[in-house]
Order: sequence, then C-alpha cells, then structure tokens
Amino acid sequence: MADRHGPIRLVAWAVATAVTMGAIVAAPGVAGASPVTITYWQYEYPSKVKAINELIRQFEAENPGIKVVHQTFPYEAYNQRVAASVPAGRGPDVVNLFYGWLPLYVESGYLQPLPPDAFPPAQIEAEFAPMVQAAKLDGKYWALPTAVRTLALFYNKDMLKQAGFQGAPATWDEFLKAAEALTERSDSRFRRVGFAVAPNGQDHHLVREVLFRQWGTAPYSEDGRKVTYDNPQGAAALGFYTDWVTKYRIGVLNFFPGDSGYRDALMQGLAAMIVDGSFAVGSIKSGARVDWGVAELPTGGPHPLRSNFGSFWANGITRNARGEKLDAAVKFLKFLTSEKAMRYWLEVVGEIPARRALADDPALRKDPVYGPFIASLPYAHATFFVDESGQRQVMLDAINAVILQGVPPAQALAQAAQREQKILDDFWAKRR
Repeated sequence: MADRHGPIRLVAWAVATAVTMGAIVAAPGVAGASPVTITYWQYEYPSKVKAINELIRQFEAENPGIKVVHQTFPYEAYNQRVAASVPAGRGPDVVNLFYGWLPLYVESGYLQPLPPDAFPPAQIEAEFAPMVQAAKLDGKYWALPTAVRTLALFYNKDMLKQAGFQGAPATWDEFLKAAEALTERSDSRFRRVGFAVAPNGQDHHLVREVLFRQWGTAPYSEDGRKVTYDNPQGAAALGFYTDWVTKYRIGVLNFFPGDSGYRDALMQGLAAMIVDGSFAVGSIKSGARVDWGVAELPTGGPHPLRSNFGSFWANGITRNARGEKLDAAVKFLKFLTSEKAMRYWLEVVGEIPARRALADDPALRKDPVYGPFIASLPYAHATFFVDESGQRQVMLDAINAVILQGVPPAQALAQAAQREQKILDDFWAKRR
C-alpha cells in the first residue's frame, strides 16, 4: 500500500535535518562551530590581571563556544581608551569600572542596563552587600562587582610592641599617642613616620566618610544632591586630619616616592601605620619585609561611632554587545559574580566577596587579615560619586590648602563645598 504521507514525511525530515544542522552550526560549544568572541577590559593591576586570566580559563572550559579576549591598559589612560573606543563600536563587550565612574559611563552611553531577566534587581539586593546599590541608577542596575572593599588600619606589629602598645590602637587618641611615639625625625627630616599620610591614596575617603561622620556631619544629603559638610563639624574633622601633619608631625606629604609610596613605606619598615583598602592585602602579603597586622579603623571624635568607606570595581556590559555577544557577555558576567569566582578573587587579589553568603562565612569573619574588613561592611558608606575624579580633586585641594598653604580648615572646606556642589548641580540638571 502506498504511503500517502510519504512526500510530507520526506519534506518534514528534510526540514528537521536542515534545522538540526543549522542548530549544530550555530550552537556554541559544539565541535565545528565558530566560537563567539567577546572582549574584556580592565586596567593594569598585577593581581587582578592574574585572577582574570585564570577565571577566563575556567569560564572558557565550561563554555567552549565562547572565547574571551582580555586586554589591559594603564590606569591613567583607561577611561580615555574607553571613551575613544566604545562610542566608535570598538573595544570591550564587558568592561571593568570603578563604581564612582558609573554615572559618567551611563551618561556617556557606554553601558547598557543589565537585563533584568538575567539579573533581577530584587535578587541582587537580597544576595549582594548593600553598598552594591551604588551601581543602580534610574531604577536599573548597570554593573555588578566580584568583590567589595573597605578600609582598615595596617600596622607594623613589632614597632607597636617595641613602643609599648599591645596591638593596634582602638581610638584616634591611642592612634596619635602611638604615632607620635614611633615617629623619628631630625628637625624637618623624617627618618620614620608614625603614620604615612596619603591624601591621594585612601585618606580623602577617610576624611569624607569616616572623620566627617565621627565629628557629627554627613558628607552629602540622603539623595546625593547636596553637599552637607560645610559646617563647624566638618571643619573640625578636616582640622583633626591635617593636624597630623601640621601640629602632631606624625607624617609628611610625599614621605616615600610613588603613588603607592605610603604602602611601600609600611612594607619597608619606614612607617608604623597606614590606612588602606582590602585590595592592598595581596601586594602587602607578597612585598612586606615586616610583621604586619590589620585592624578596624579607630573610633573617636565627638561621636565615637564606627564608620568606614566602602567601594568596589564592577563589571558592566557595553552597548557594543548585541545578539550572541550579549548572550555571551551575560554568561561571563554571571560567572564573574558567582561564589566560585569570588572565593578565587579573595585568594588571589585579597578583596572581600560581594555576596552576603560569603561575607557571613564564620571562617572569613575570624580571619586575622580579612576579618577587620568584613566586620566593617555593615557600617561602610559607598559615596555616590557623580564625577569621582572631580570630587576627589576637590577634597585633595582642600587638604593641601590647609597643609601646604596654611588656609584655615573652615575656609578650605567652604571653597571645596562650593566647587563640589557645582559638580553635583551640573550632573543632576541633565537628569531632570
């Protein structure tokens, strides 16, 4: 008997075969298929470069249809390269950026919002540290971090012990007492500093988010639109910090050469204490010639509360990622923000995990190095910068005006507030 459905079945078989063959050609990870190539950019930082190279190797092993090209650039040239490449349709599909740059990246159109079906906002806020909400703008998330950072006091254990101190100072009064005892100088020449001041390092964050709050003033309004530190409390906090150089003489600007000179001074036994971020742990572990420790930042001032500065580098997806590149970029970003990647990042880079589940790990909280950073997470403030570079310079200029030119702290702070308010006003005026 003739099969009256034969031709139909033949056509159906041919279509199915064609579809299957097409699927084989298009499907990533199947032998013979061309891999989807995406490009990842970050700035040059040895421990981060090493970590990303290994994470890419692991990711590509799990996703054989995707290839990730990793490119790095000097920090000073990084934003310029992004600005020159992304608008022209070149450069990265996934880009690493400091969270304080995010408003400018969004404003400039470099990023696309994270797809909410892949990164639901409610899930982000439930699973990540609260400071990650600084990556949310206009109700959308634009980037996510692998790790977050807080500040801590790094100290030379032997120096403090020799000076009669058992452990790190817990208050600013104890800090000053220890730093004065450990400073060695002949007239104006310092042989050793009790504290390596670094306004351009992390000290401008120390003034803004720690001392201002401990002296009784928030740096900005809740909505991030107004500067609120131009008051007697803010001036007293700035004066307390600049007195470390001008009055107590426990340190001096540019004591040790280089952008990380303050850190190098600690590692070489020429500074008793520094304030630095958890990102410095990897460098200090590998380079220090002294026995060092880490402690939470001291309390002090009229309002001896604990405060800290929190920050993070995040990974965002640029507007260049479309179609299969976007799918690959989403997969890569999910991998970079997984618990597995965060544990590896902690081990290699020394930055603490961004996911709450890992930050609450009892073993990590008890760790003598990472514990103080993790303990600081609940009271860390991630400044909402609309122009991180410009706002940082404003605070640096205020500090330098007091130290180098003898400008009264209140006057320096009033000038800073006026300049910074204009930066905020210009940014928010564009978003009305």
